[in-house]
Amino acid sequence: MKTKDKLLANRIYLILAALFIASLVTSNLIFQKFFYWYPFQIEIFNVKLFEVSVGLLPYPITFLITDILSEIYGKKKANDVVIAGIFASFFSLLIIYVSKEVPATSWSQVQDNTFLNVFGAAPLAVFASMLAYLFAQFIDIKVYHFWKNFTKGKHLWLRNNFSTFSSQFIDTLTVLVLLCSFNIIAWSQFIGLLISGVLFKIIIAALDTPILYFIVFLFKKRFHLKAGQELTD
Repeated sequence: MKTKDKLLANRIYLILAALFIASLVTSNLIFQKFFYWYPFQIEIFNVKLFEVSVGLLPYPITFLITDILSEIYGKKKANDVVIAGIFASFFSLLIIYVSKEVPATSWSQVQDNTFLNVFGAAPLAVFASMLAYLFAQFIDIKVYHFWKNFTKGKHLWLRNNFSTFSSQFIDTLTVLVLLCSFNIIAWSQFIGLLISGVLFKIIIAALDTPILYFIVFLFKKRFHLKAGQELTD
């Protein structure tokens, strides 16, 4: 690869890594607000469906980015970004913890009680999210490369959706079990949030498949990559 192409590839990699980390950290900070994402209220066994945390809005972006990195940059580069996201999340946890301990001034727009209401559960949420994140992201990358090798670089839609569906289910299940165990969310909401979260993520994963195809097409055209070929090859 030419020096000019290497520099461009590295810049794009850094941008994708930055978007990944920003999406991950943001999802952990805003998770306490919930919204109804379906226009009709539906209840099954007295459990409301389609109520999800706003933290799910940026979270699917992380799986799209790891699929792009896995497809174009390879397994190692994708795993490197996942590890960087872990460090960034724990660093944000440290900042939140310190901020909670610093008393607000009398004229501060955000007083201590308001700050605690919004970010008080964040440390436990980040911890729960990180455990789920570790399982989900590494499984996503592993499953993605399994199907990529199995299909010899063909059927991009297959590895994109299969890897995301399995990893998103594991992520949702793990984080909800931990949040309910920490009494951040009531167990009575577990089933509804699990079904709602998984459905939401599956739909988003299906919708992002054309986006993945388009981005991979641009990469392959710009860097002259063959089917299944990576920039590290």
